[in-house]
Amino acid sequence: MRSNVKSSVAALTLGAIGVVYGDIGTSVLYAFKEVFAHGHVPLTRDNVLGVLSMFFWTLMVVVSIKYVALIMRADNHGEGGLMALLALASQSVKDRERLRGALLLIGVFGVALFFGDGVITPAISVLSAVEGLEIITPAAKPYVVPISLVVLTVLFMAQRHGTSDLGRFFGPITILWFLAITATGAAQIIREPAVLAAIWPGHGVRFALANHSMAFITLGAVFLCVTGAEALYADMGHFGKFPIRLAWFALVMPALVINYFGQGALVMLDPKAAENPFFLMTPEWALVPMVVLATAATVIASQALISGAFSATKQTIQLGFLPRLTILHTSVRETGQIYIPAVNWALYAGVVLAVSLFGSSSALAAAYGISVSLVMVITTALTFFVIRYGWGYPLWLCVLTTGFFFAVDLVFVASNSLKIMQGGWFPLVMAAVLCVVLTTWKEGRRLMGVAQRKDALELKSFLASVFLNRPTRVEGTAVFLTADPGVVPNALLHNLKHNKVLHEQNLFVTVRNHEVPWIPMDKRIEMEALGHHCWQVIVHYGFKNDVDLPRALQQARMRGCQLEPMATSYFLSRDVVIPTLGGGMSPWREKLFAQMHHNASGAADFLGLPNNAVVELGSKIEI
Repeated sequence: MRSNVKSSVAALTLGAIGVVYGDIGTSVLYAFKEVFAHGHVPLTRDNVLGVLSMFFWTLMVVVSIKYVALIMRADNHGEGGLMALLALASQSVKDRERLRGALLLIGVFGVALFFGDGVITPAISVLSAVEGLEIITPAAKPYVVPISLVVLTVLFMAQRHGTSDLGRFFGPITILWFLAITATGAAQIIREPAVLAAIWPGHGVRFALANHSMAFITLGAVFLCVTGAEALYADMGHFGKFPIRLAWFALVMPALVINYFGQGALVMLDPKAAENPFFLMTPEWALVPMVVLATAATVIASQALISGAFSATKQTIQLGFLPRLTILHTSVRETGQIYIPAVNWALYAGVVLAVSLFGSSSALAAAYGISVSLVMVITTALTFFVIRYGWGYPLWLCVLTTGFFFAVDLVFVASNSLKIMQGGWFPLVMAAVLCVVLTTWKEGRRLMGVAQRKDALELKSFLASVFLNRPTRVEGTAVFLTADPGVVPNALLHNLKHNKVLHEQNLFVTVRNHEVPWIPMDKRIEMEALGHHCWQVIVHYGFKNDVDLPRALQQARMRGCQLEPMATSYFLSRDVVIPTLGGGMSPWREKLFAQMHHNASGAADFLGLPNNAVVELGSKIEI
């Protein structure tokens, strides 16, 4: 038994290294370089030690203390990530409606920022790896962008096939990457061991006191060393807390610190190496293998982020902030491996635009950081409401613990905001656009529900009137989908009007999504008998549950409904939204919602219904 536990922990730790730490692990390619690349920080011994001290303590405070010690404790039934934290914070203040609404809006903006970051990460990571070719031969410079675009195109085209076959190599390749960056960094530290003095925080403090404005600007580049730290919390549900923590302290953090200190040692010995210290400290014979390994590591980091974007989109849909999109499962063994074509190609378009627009990792570094730092501020703010209202800790303790990290986050946001005009505007614009889309869909659905309920017929009284003059019954089961329980679905009215028949068994089904990650199968459905072999059914899902309505309804067998898959027909109606241009939302948002509603894939695909599900034209609804 003990050996099985050990092997399970080892497997989970290996998986965590390949998925969780790809992004932060490839930051060594560009983070330290950006501090000295533009000549703003003079290359003196004291400055190098001060900057390295800032790197070390940023990793310690933001990752080791904030995320590992505090944020990872705020799990939502074992799940992490911004959506899980948002749901947890929302539930903690559910009796404070206005505060809950504000938190939801803040959390939605954080989700939008995550997608903005999802465009920058693959672009800067792959570009910085391919730029290693310039160290091998300067003649490669004109080909860096085209090669990067080819690598990224292949990556996004491969998404539809899934990563189940290649995924098992992610962990070993990433471990090889961390071992390689450890070796190259250690070789330089041996040459200049005095660089280890940077562990003492006094060097960072001295650098900040001696160079106020320069140190403040430098923080924007230093922050790049912790981009990807949010993955520790986001992937907690996949691998567990202990494997993620073990991987961080046993391998990832030592490798990052040694490599950053190695880059510092190199520029102390040879200031000209500041041009690209990561590749210049690699032995000449190992340059080509290192470029290949770096490219593989950045592709793995990008893959993890793309998969995270698919997962986040699915959760966002189930929480009601996006229309139902086509979701394809790419593995018969792993239900979590999904592919969303619309998201994939939207991300690809954004990545291509970013690479083409900025053209180099240094230029992209200006765009990177602001969205991640804002996400960290939002994460800290949501954590406060969880530990204060959800866990009931004293106010002074909550303010003390989250206030310190909130101040640290705000300093990084302020420093990164200096880069908005140089490129930081790019992810912010994308996040703002997506935030408008998310909130428009949520509000549009609310207004649509109000309009539907206004003219809805009460189901029980309608059925009573129908059975006063019994219609012809036909064999089989009809499943009618309805947004609200207790009301007559339009599809039933159409069926009675045109076909003049009623099935032998009828289920009136409402799907409800909840702000918890998982709802177990034994709590999946509620059933209420309506008489005459008719039932009202409510199906419950958490935002991380896979929606499979036919499978959920099999539980109806235990409640007296003889449901046979081959004799079951599904009926749902597709309503038409008509903007009133001045009703519940701004005219342009009403038009946007109507267009989104028209283009949505519909419930049949999302709910896992068979291809023969009948989708009928519903009502014309004005909002």
